[in-house]
Parts: sequence; C-alpha cells; structure tokens
Amino acid sequence: MHRRRVFYIPGYDPIPPRRYRELYRKESAAQAEISGYEIELAAKTVKTGSYGWRVHSTIEDAKTTTDVDVLVWSDIVRDSMENSILATYLQLIQTAWIYISTGALGRLMTLRKGPVIAALYPIGMLLAQALLAGLLVWGTAWACIGVAGLFSVSGFFVQSISLLLGLLLGVGVLRWFKKLDGKFFAYYLMHDYAYSASSKGAYSPDLEGRIAEFTVLIRTALNDDQLDEVLVVGHSSGAHIAVSVLSDMIRTGLPDDHPTLGFLSLGQVVPMVSFLPKAYRLRGDLKFLSQRDELAWVDVTAPGDGCAFALCDPVSVSGVGADGKLWPLVFSAAFTQTLSPQRWAELRWRFFRLHFQYLCAFDQPGDYDYFQITAGPVTLQERYRDRKPSQSRIDQAVSKYTAVSAT
Repeated sequence: MHRRRVFYIPGYDPIPPRRYRELYRKESAAQAEISGYEIELAAKTVKTGSYGWRVHSTIEDAKTTTDVDVLVWSDIVRDSMENSILATYLQLIQTAWIYISTGALGRLMTLRKGPVIAALYPIGMLLAQALLAGLLVWGTAWACIGVAGLFSVSGFFVQSISLLLGLLLGVGVLRWFKKLDGKFFAYYLMHDYAYSASSKGAYSPDLEGRIAEFTVLIRTALNDDQLDEVLVVGHSSGAHIAVSVLSDMIRTGLPDDHPTLGFLSLGQVVPMVSFLPKAYRLRGDLKFLSQRDELAWVDVTAPGDGCAFALCDPVSVSGVGADGKLWPLVFSAAFTQTLSPQRWAELRWRFFRLHFQYLCAFDQPGDYDYFQITAGPVTLQERYRDRKPSQSRIDQAVSKYTAVSAT
C-alpha cells in the first residue's frame, strides 16, 4: 500500500472548496474509465482543520491511499472582491497605470499574448459597459427633453429630471452587468489582477498570514513517517503562493527522513506578479526554491491555455535564474494532442474551462495524468526523473525588475 498527502492550493477563486472535490470525483472517474484503472473517493479521515477527501486507487495492480487537503484562501479573495461599481472602475485605472507605467505590460506581451489579452479583457469589457451606460444616460435625457418639448415644457427642472432618469437607467445597466458577471467575468478578472497590482507585487498581510498557516500544515505532514510522498499542487495564482509556502518551509529545515516532497505547478501566472517592482518576496522565493534538492518541482502548462504563461520558465523569465538552478522541469500538457479532435473542438473557445483542464480527464492522455500523479503509486520525482523539458520553453530573463529585496 502506498500513501500520499496532497495539498492543493487553488488560484484566485471565491468559490468554496467543495467545488474541487466534485471536480476531482467527476474527472477522476472519467480518466479511470479511459485509462483502465480504479479510483474512488471517500470521506476525509485525517483531521487537519482544512477541507479535503480521501482517494483509493488501484493502478497497475498497485494500491494507493491519498489524503487531499484544499488549502483555502477563498475568504481573502471574497473580501478583495467586495467593491462597489465605482471602486472597481477606480481599480481599473490604478491597475492599468501600474502595469503600463512600470513597463510590466510590455514585457509580459513578449512572453505570451494569451494571458495579456486575458488581462486586458476586463478593462475593455468594463469600459464597454461604461460606454453603453453613458450612451443610455445621454439618449434617455435627450429623449425626455424632446418629449417635454412637444408639450411646450422646458427649463432647468425638465432638464434635471431628464438627466436623473438617464442616470438611473445607466446605473441600472451597470448593476445588471455586475449581476451577470458569472457570464462575463469582467469584475472577477479585474479584481484578480488588481489584487496583486495594488501592492505592486508584494503580498498582503492577510495572504502572508495564510501562507504561514499553510506552511505549518504541510510541515506537520512531513513528520508522518508512514507517508511515501507529500505533494503540493498549485494552480494558477496558487502556484506562486505554493512557491512561497515551500520556500518558507525549507528555509526553516525539513524533518529528518521526511517523505519525498513534490511540487506540481499548473497553469501558472507567476510573471503577472513577479514582473511588478515590489515582488521582492516572490522573486526571492523563486530563486531559492529553484536551487533546492529537497524537492522535485514540475511545471505543467499548455499553449492551448490562453490564461497561463505557457512553457515560460517562471524562474528564468523573472530574471532570478542563477548558477545551480535545478528547477522547475517545464513541459506542456499538449492539449491539442492529449484531447481528441472532437473534445478539443468542444473546449477550444472555452478559455476559462481550459484553464482548469490540468485538473480534468484527457481522452488521449500522454505522460501527464493528474490523477495518476495525485493518487497513483509513483512519486512525482520518480515519474519525471528522465523527462526532458520542452524544447520550445521560454527561459530567457525578461523582467525589468529582478531585485529580491528592497535594499
């Protein structure tokens, strides 16, 4: 029997963690049917205070038990999203100014256009919504003044009432768009990019506190001599949080004879933060972690994911790759090859769904299988011991800001 603990750190997501259990349940069953192995979920038995579940699998006649914990920071995300419409538009101006004035936006565009377009999308969408509301205000006001003129009624009072009606309709339209943001994602993405940009790449005190809590949970697992592996998975924005968690843990020293430690970063957006001027903490952690032999770090992205910096080595492009760099191993999940033509056609334009494909089943799986990695009998280190990095990866220094401390 093989035993593993998995700590999953989600991206900037306000949704409660039970969503990830349902996703894992559904997609693991689909992958097991496709690939011919057995996998089932059960209730969590390890009491850690975090949300999770247990996984039992039989893969190639090897039985494995995995306990999965979701390291939650969705409450911090929700708090950061509690802004009025006006405050969101002020965020838009501030965030755009920071990325443009620091030169980060131009440098990010030299890496991958997809995530930059994704970053510009909420700006364009929110401005379009504001323009539509403005046209409605103007049109309603002039229509009301015109109708009043037909009855020979005019003056300041009529103009004020007309403008007020227009403003009410304009505000109503903006509120309607915000209410339907589950379809448009404009407010959600604006809050996402503004969260890091507001501090120019520095972590907020709340996030630093949560990183410290995550570090304690993972360190506790490393003291369990019954485990074969402790695996940390960071998806999207969760990837750079995981970098800092693991760096803090290793700096303070790992237990003797600890289980194998693995780090899987998926769909990472590290440059969106590390390219900002005050991301000293993140750049320092990237540099530190990339040189450590206490863990194996595998970074998986895909050019088909327009929301990730596909095949961009997060350490090197951030300008902190140094002599002795060991990690990460960067390769592609190759959606166009690991998804059948029919499945790819179904998902190709569903950008946000594709950003979660790393956590889902592939109907033509290659050497990346999320469920074998997280619930199978082989450790991350062993699985990719002889794996070569993708030749098309980008590993040149691109960031203007490379300092790892403020001094």
